Amino acid sequence: MYFPYFITYIAVGFIISLSVFIWALKNNQFKDQRRARFLPLENEKGADAAPITGISRFEIYGLLLLACAGLLASAAVLVFALLPGGPP
Repeated sequence: MYFPYFITYIAVGFIISLSVFIWALKNNQFKDQRRARFLPLENEKGADAAPITGISRFEIYGLLLLACAGLLASAAVLVFALLPGGPP
């Protein structure tokens, strides 16, 4: 009877994925696809990297929090799925 845990797991994963996708859209991560195509071929390393601002740090902490929440949800689902419980 661990279906509610899997449904919760899927819902949390969907919400996290949707949050990251909306964040990427708001920060123009998909704006310049032509340039992104050739980034692995460039030899320069971080010559024009922007300094990290306070908002960027907040975004980084937010993404780390979402990643940790996803890992905790995965661990919780595994624990509840592997524990014996309830009537057969």
